[in-house]
Amino acid sequence: MNVETQSLTTCEVAADGAITLGFVDSSGTPQAIRLSLNQVGALVMTLPGLIDRALRTRYGDESLRYAYPLASWAVEQSSDPGQIMITLSTVDGFSVCFSMLHAQQSKLGEALVAQYEPKIQRPN
Repeated sequence: MNVETQSLTTCEVAADGAITLGFVDSSGTPQAIRLSLNQVGALVMTLPGLIDRALRTRYGDESLRYAYPLASWAVEQSSDPGQIMITLSTVDGFSVCFSMLHAQQSKLGEALVAQYEPKIQRPN
């Protein structure tokens, strides 16, 4: 079943961690979808790749990426002593937290100070 939406209306978190997304469908009828915490996690991991593919498909340009302007960042120690956590945030409240092994920190620092040299670190 395909449901076309007009607008997203609500986003709520239940006591069990599930998320309900409310929307109005193309006929004007309010609808909702409830997703478990695991389903939401899987969706969040999928959306960045989907939005990049949609952008590239729409404009026929493989170099395009959907980029969010960085407003702030935070670095903090993880509960795992071998890792840190880096949180990147936008002005409108979107944020993502990454864990990073200490061995990756120097490589990231070097990439950030290099002038316009793309550095892509991929897992082996």
